[in-house]
Amino acid sequence: MSDPITLTTTAGYGEAAEALAEQYESVTFTEVHQGALHLFPAEPAAIADIGAGSGRDAAALAARGHRVVAVEPTPELRRLGRRIHADRDIEWLDDSLPGLDRLRAREPRFDLVLLTAVWMHLDAGQRASAMEHLAGLLTGGGRIVLTLRHGPVPEGRRMFDVSAAETIALAARHGLTVIHHGEHDDPHGRDGVRWSCLGLAAGAEGPRAG
Repeated sequence: MSDPITLTTTAGYGEAAEALAEQYESVTFTEVHQGALHLFPAEPAAIADIGAGSGRDAAALAARGHRVVAVEPTPELRRLGRRIHADRDIEWLDDSLPGLDRLRAREPRFDLVLLTAVWMHLDAGQRASAMEHLAGLLTGGGRIVLTLRHGPVPEGRRMFDVSAAETIALAARHGLTVIHHGEHDDPHGRDGVRWSCLGLAAGAEGPRAG
């Protein structure tokens, strides 16, 4: 089994981009985020999709009228995403966690930042740095929607066992309040895989059920 410490955060994604894109596109945005749909803005808003992969979520959000920046560090996935969702108004950006240097250099801030199946690729030090940067990307009252994968790690990938509790505590240190915490089975039906979904808000909105 590969040691995650020796792998990069994007290990295995470029080589398997075609198969991964097919996998990502086999489920819908609504199926993946069904327990957290209430967290997404109803009116057109500025959204950053960090680790956008094939662009499934970015395309769904753009179709709803949002202004979407899809941040994806793997060039093979960016190329596929642009091709698959060429009919959607999405801005693609080559950038990566934990620094997000290019994204942070932009003046506009975001009403929502989405991280689907991304956070567990970062080690503890990277997570601490990344959370500070993510908090700085938000408008007043902006939100982060973040999913965490739990279960067996695919060979050749870099993933860590990151709990929802740790993530909530880290967010609190940067002024973010948990407004949603959900748990659900894997939408792809993979054995032993489950997911946590967190909604984090800048400022204190108060917790929501879910």
